[in-house]
Amino acid sequence: MNRFLPALRALVLSASTAAMLLVAPLASAQALPQPPEVAAKAYLLFDVTSGQILAEKDIDAPVEPASLTKLMSAYLVFDALRAKKISLQQTLPVSTRAWKMPGSRMFIDPKMQVPVEDLVKGMIVQSGNDATMALAEGVGGSSERFVQMMNDQAKALGMKNTSYTNPEGLTEPGHTTTARDLGTLATRLMHDFPEYVGYYAMKEYRYPGTPASNSHNRNTLLYRDPTVDGLKTGHTNAAGYCLVATAKRDFPNVGPRRLLSVVLGASSESARANESQKLLNWGYTAFEAVKLFDAGKPVVTPAVWKGTSSTLALGRPEAIVVAVPSGTAANLKTEIARPDPLVAPFAKGQRVGTLKVKTGDTVVRELPLVALDAVPQAGIFGRSWDAIRLWIK
Repeated sequence: MNRFLPALRALVLSASTAAMLLVAPLASAQALPQPPEVAAKAYLLFDVTSGQILAEKDIDAPVEPASLTKLMSAYLVFDALRAKKISLQQTLPVSTRAWKMPGSRMFIDPKMQVPVEDLVKGMIVQSGNDATMALAEGVGGSSERFVQMMNDQAKALGMKNTSYTNPEGLTEPGHTTTARDLGTLATRLMHDFPEYVGYYAMKEYRYPGTPASNSHNRNTLLYRDPTVDGLKTGHTNAAGYCLVATAKRDFPNVGPRRLLSVVLGASSESARANESQKLLNWGYTAFEAVKLFDAGKPVVTPAVWKGTSSTLALGRPEAIVVAVPSGTAANLKTEIARPDPLVAPFAKGQRVGTLKVKTGDTVVRELPLVALDAVPQAGIFGRSWDAIRLWIK
């Protein structure tokens, strides 16, 4: 049975820390929009822009990821590219192991030296197990070492219920994940490597020797919805038909709003696309996004003592956006909790307080507030004067 969370969870993203779910109890789940019936074993709808889960079913149940595994393989390849351990123009050899990979393939062989960029396209667009193995061996030195890197990265991202045994996603004992972990991975992939995620929007790719029938992206939403720009399909007999899909649509006063759906265990290729489209459309219509504060703008500017400045601007480096049931934006209110008095020094980016966004008694989102600028400690005379003022206060 479909279930809507009795809480809206905020996913706080950082390039250096794992994703973290903050739970805020809702006063009345009945007042929230009910998601549509989704024909899948598990699903997740996540508002990437606001950082909130909008709907879910069995998101912590263990599942086989099939070729959704390649999202993690891509994460490590993109990381190696950014670190200049490999380059897009560099060629990699094709081992016999890669050549003989079963399942979906790019059709490369040991006589070839294939550019990394073509292997990336083959892995993403064609879901090539051979391309994925060639990349894994090129980045990790061996498939086994690459799998260890995958598991290490999963832990670093906070994917607590994921275990990899191969880089391509073929069924093996112990190769499992969850819808929640896939949502974390997909969100971090887009956040951490914006320069490379454009590959996921490619509708076709064909390397010399690849059959024309194997050149189309299996994510059929790319062909039917112009706002969809990724991410990855997966299928094995054990996993069923799976799709991690993301769309970006523009809205007045908010700008681009991105949603992410994870649909696992659908009955067919068309079903996984239909159920994903259903979730995305519902999320955009049942909830509206409200921008409360622009990126880098103060939410509050309280007084600060013993510092080189008399005030401290508190806010977030990114825009603060919340998703609320459509038509309820006027009911929003904010509360700020912070230490008092504030005594310098403060470093830029230092967490200083908390912002709660509420509708009635329901906490919609809770976010840490950080110092937008540094406030160093004042000199001895300034500190002494403020010490006297604080004593009087």
